[in-house]
Amino acid sequence: MATEMIRLHICETGEDVLYPRGVRLESLAKDYARFHKSRIMAARVNNDIRELFKTLSFDATVEFVDLTTEDGVRIYQRGLTFLLYAAARDCFPDRRLRVLHSLGRGLYCDFHQARVADSDADLLKQRMNELIAQDIEYRKQELYKWDAIGLLETLGMHDKAELLRYRKKSTVNIYYLDKHANYFYGFMPHSTGDTPAFDLIPYRSGMVLTFPSITCPNALPEYVPQTKLADIFDEAEQWGRIIGVETAGDLNDVVARGRSRELIMVSEMLHEKKIALLADRVTASGARLVLVAGPSSSGKTTFSKRLALQLRVNGFDPHPVALDNYFVDRDKTPLNTDGKPDFEALEALEVALFNTDLNRILAGETVQLRKFDFKTGKSFIGTDIIAPNDRTVVIVEGIHGLNPELTSQIPDSAKFRIYVSALTSLNLDADNRIPTTDVRILRRMVRDHNFRGYSALQTLRIWHSVRMGEEEHIFPFQERADAMFNSSLVYELAFLKNYAEQLLLQIDNTVPEYSEARRLVRFLDYFLPVMDVDVIPSTSIIREFIGNSFFNY
Repeated sequence: MATEMIRLHICETGEDVLYPRGVRLESLAKDYARFHKSRIMAARVNNDIRELFKTLSFDATVEFVDLTTEDGVRIYQRGLTFLLYAAARDCFPDRRLRVLHSLGRGLYCDFHQARVADSDADLLKQRMNELIAQDIEYRKQELYKWDAIGLLETLGMHDKAELLRYRKKSTVNIYYLDKHANYFYGFMPHSTGDTPAFDLIPYRSGMVLTFPSITCPNALPEYVPQTKLADIFDEAEQWGRIIGVETAGDLNDVVARGRSRELIMVSEMLHEKKIALLADRVTASGARLVLVAGPSSSGKTTFSKRLALQLRVNGFDPHPVALDNYFVDRDKTPLNTDGKPDFEALEALEVALFNTDLNRILAGETVQLRKFDFKTGKSFIGTDIIAPNDRTVVIVEGIHGLNPELTSQIPDSAKFRIYVSALTSLNLDADNRIPTTDVRILRRMVRDHNFRGYSALQTLRIWHSVRMGEEEHIFPFQERADAMFNSSLVYELAFLKNYAEQLLLQIDNTVPEYSEARRLVRFLDYFLPVMDVDVIPSTSIIREFIGNSFFNY
């Protein structure tokens, strides 16, 4: 009997080929690995991510996902996280591993209520390498939700059980590595041998798990400690413990008990207190120029305006200046290596004009500021005027604020640098962290739809370029900051869900961005919605993205 064939369109070559029905994606990946410069981690089948152990029984378009993509790196990280979990269970069965947050080019992990000694990290690393050498295939089992919850409770994973309790989906995928079972948000590599490059670096009371990145896919990037960033995460985690909301399950419990309004108010009051303390530090420094920087959708604009109000309370005459208003006209935007507009490059700004305006203000001259229209892509002379006096403080916000090239003509003694980012410390559970990039892409998607005329699809299409710009232009300078501000709000994902979900559901599988849209929809499904929009103050950072802000964006 003749073997039944299926027709596959392979994106790497642009050709249509015939393969036996039931062919494994792992086998296909080997055939096309030569077209990739880094390890293949998964496949995109009809624009939907599929793990390599999956088989194909229908005609389809196939594109392989390697470590030059966000999806590929996420899968690699997830495999390493499971490896670390398995090694921890083998070496320290009485300890509970926690994967807390990103820290520079790695993930910060620890043992709950137990310090990680250098010898502990060495033992874990040795065990992980043993598991990698065995090249064990990951197994996946679909369970009914309540059966999965029962399994997780038996394993002592109460945080995971609580997370799944509120999910609408009736089934749950449990992964197995040898004798170890666990639940992970997202896809896994084919086997332990697919994640050979990693390191475990003892840091503070825990350790940093490092791995290849998009910008360094075939080797481990050098790990540089991020002391100031670590301090901010420590502070956020301490705050989470104080209010009793450390995981998505904790947040869902608050919402289910009808206490979301109180949580919103407490979260906003914490922001206000932190901004007031920063205003006091600026006052004490004697700086006349405050530089506020951070990645896209961190809430820099609202933060700057709120800082200005607090400086006014301290007796100053503050003037926020947005670097976004110094964009070159869109047709003059520089191109990146892919030939696409690079809005994140310093050269996308009128740096010379900006320096001229700034120096005139600091010299006591009256200046009429520029304005940029994002819908037309043109700049023009705006109506905002700065007439400086001896109490004037200029607050400059934008992604390049900490780049010394931006203000090289201004003495450091006149500057106070603040790094702002949405550094969420809320995790899904002990092993599944929430990347800060997910919070920011959802914020940006909602804002782009509300105020910039962009669809969710358009936002997703430019996000890779945005991320690459951050890696090059923002993150290298973050430790230069004199202070850092965490703009995340513990309730915001449950609130943004009301806006972002409907935008994401409009993206269908005819476009490559479908897989990312689907991932984000599944991610938002972990959260019960918070509907209390009337409680959110008009000065809240979240208003920058949803509208009705006091600051009239």
